[in-house]
Amino acid sequence: MQRFTKTLSIDRKKNVPNKKLRIALAADHGGITLKTHLAAFLKQEGHDVTDLGTDDSGTSVDYPDFGFKAAACVAEGAVDFGIIICGTGIGISIAANRNPAIRAALCHDTTTARLAREHNDANILALGERVLGTITAEDILRVFLATEFEGGRHARRVEKLSCPPATEKKEEN
Repeated sequence: MQRFTKTLSIDRKKNVPNKKLRIALAADHGGITLKTHLAAFLKQEGHDVTDLGTDDSGTSVDYPDFGFKAAACVAEGAVDFGIIICGTGIGISIAANRNPAIRAALCHDTTTARLAREHNDANILALGERVLGTITAEDILRVFLATEFEGGRHARRVEKLSCPPATEKKEEN
């Protein structure tokens, strides 16, 4: 098993998407602060941002509702990418991945963000507000948006994600 022992540094000028992107942001009450921060960050970077809510951190809401909204927005082609946030990023990513057109990746560092795009063609980035600082989240987001899908051997694997194998019916006795 390979171990990563060195800290990765990021060249913030290098990891910049070369075009203006349309990005949907969605969060439950546990991710609203990070969502608000990243919305401002993305606008400053020149991207179009669609905010799918929530806007009220004082009211408890259900993360699946916001994962589903972002997934639908990406699947319909209304945006290029989705960014979804809850307390840990786990629940909202599970919700988004219920849509067969979605490949939501929960990322905690720039390495997982890069590999999610290069190898898995992830179209939604999931983040956890309780586990990430804003600077780390910005770095992850920057790398995610700037990284292209490699295709090649990965394309075959990604294609299989859209068409899971049929389950076999059990014979009745």
